[in-house]
Amino acid sequence: MQHVFIVGAKSLGAYGGYETFLYKLTEYHQYNQQIQYHIACKANGDAAMDESVLVGLERISETEFRYHNARCFKVSVPKIGPAQAIWYDVASLQACCDYIRAHNIPHPIVYVLACRIGPFMGYLARKIRKLGGQVFVNPDGHEWMRAKWPAPVRKYWKISEGMMTKHADRMICDSKNIEKYIRESYRRYAPETTYIAYGAETRRSKLADDDEKLLAWYGEKGLQAGAYYLVVGRFVPENNYETMIREFMKSKTEKAFAIITNVNEKFLEDLEQKLHFRADPRIRFVGTVYDQELLMKIRQDAYGYFHGHEVGGTNPSLLEALGSTELNLLLDVGFNREVAEESALYWSKAEGDLAALIERADRMPAEERAAMGRKAKERIGTAYSWQFIADEYEKLFLGK
Repeated sequence: MQHVFIVGAKSLGAYGGYETFLYKLTEYHQYNQQIQYHIACKANGDAAMDESVLVGLERISETEFRYHNARCFKVSVPKIGPAQAIWYDVASLQACCDYIRAHNIPHPIVYVLACRIGPFMGYLARKIRKLGGQVFVNPDGHEWMRAKWPAPVRKYWKISEGMMTKHADRMICDSKNIEKYIRESYRRYAPETTYIAYGAETRRSKLADDDEKLLAWYGEKGLQAGAYYLVVGRFVPENNYETMIREFMKSKTEKAFAIITNVNEKFLEDLEQKLHFRADPRIRFVGTVYDQELLMKIRQDAYGYFHGHEVGGTNPSLLEALGSTELNLLLDVGFNREVAEESALYWSKAEGDLAALIERADRMPAEERAAMGRKAKERIGTAYSWQFIADEYEKLFLGK
């Protein structure tokens, strides 16, 4: 039995890349007799684990439960502001070490998601190796480039990333571009790297076209199937909402632009001051959708999907769009081209470029859109299916 301890996600199955990844990894490995997962979950505070949403959960104690045959343990965090994330990762790793020692677990793998705790990594890695374990790290994307962080925090992220790379036994990169970046930027540490992406579904939603829940949502938001463009993602500057909204407003399309996101009021007001988008009835901020079947159906029914992410590796929302939506319009950066290849259309941030692409998309014949959709699903099925990703992790953890 190979024991794998995973630290860094806040919960299982919530609205986030790592959380979705853990849900799917444990789901596909729940009957695997060779791997036992131990997953840290946040017990309190922002985005804490809510076990009530998990059907079939087995309670072990107040702080532990079993789900998808994974042992999940909750870690409480103090109210210390932004430093909570660092405290949470360090405390989770300490809990892993205590459990490994108490249960005499041989050759454990400890897998750390994201590069938040570089200054503590040397000490913790030595502690794990003394217990016979290995340390794997997923560097995520270029966190140090995200515009939401002030300059000192971005500097910390960059330094932390280097220290995590230095002390890891292996870096698991979800993008070939990120893998290349890690190898080149930290050549002095000679990092061992492995590329394994995220996954996505290509199946159809279980909801019918006349499902009451779907029709109620459309009625509430003033939308119609096939008559809107869509974006789903975090409401942060580096996802280029400003460019997408500005260009959409410039275009002559009669379709709506549905934006599914957790709204940041300050950023929203900044955009209103710059763009005055509230005067355009086509622009619809429609809140969040956590019902996965409903969200999948909304993606399927969209005329087209916009993806403006330019920081990070393989983005889960892009994979999900390619698996569901026929026509995808992506910002032309290496990460996005690596994933979609020829199955999408591409736009730049140059003035007028996306507006022209929207008008071109509006004129696209139905059979051409359908062909793009088939190509996108083939791309997901070949390289990004959850079964394929779960198999790749099995090979990694079992040394196959």
